[in-house]
Amino acid sequence: MAGKFNSVLTKSSLKDAYAHLTDVLASDPFIKMEGLNGDIPFHICPFDPALQNDINLLIRQIKNYLIDAQVKVLEINLYDLVIEIAKEEGDWEWLLENEVTMAKDVFKEQLQGIIDTKPVLIPAIVDKMAEAEFDLLLITGVGEVFPYVRSSNLLENLQIKAKEKPTLMFYPGQYKHSVEKGTSLVLFGTLEDDKYYRAFNILDRAI
Repeated sequence: MAGKFNSVLTKSSLKDAYAHLTDVLASDPFIKMEGLNGDIPFHICPFDPALQNDINLLIRQIKNYLIDAQVKVLEINLYDLVIEIAKEEGDWEWLLENEVTMAKDVFKEQLQGIIDTKPVLIPAIVDKMAEAEFDLLLITGVGEVFPYVRSSNLLENLQIKAKEKPTLMFYPGQYKHSVEKGTSLVLFGTLEDDKYYRAFNILDRAI
């Protein structure tokens, strides 16, 4: 099944994604983190950004399947989490007031300061993990938080905190491997997010 995907979900392979992902994610070897050769249990599901609405539906369908299969899922939508943090810190109204009037670069810097990945976002994710009983962590909302949250930076910092359960990030872009550039995340298929090599492409995983 994995060979059908070409390492990224496209319109033509979307119909096979549900069967592949549910089979893999509900399997004992995946939940028990077998076959990782000692590496961290991080996985990426790259998809064509044009399919975002389809992917949102797919994620809901997968979660429903996993609930029926007795697999406990914790989904952390980064966009929702960023809003939650901003409201808790009292910054939400300020952000809404200044988003239109402030220069984009300045606003981005301010937002990055409020939602700094290592001291702010990672502890918030860790708190969510501590509050929930789960077998699988899903990370969604990646495209919505770019550029003030970089996926590579998030994964780099999260890998210290999230080693006990498998993690799957739905990524609107490509997870590329090349001899010249190594392994990197390419957001929206055009923006090289950064080099990150410790995750597995879930579409390449055999069932």
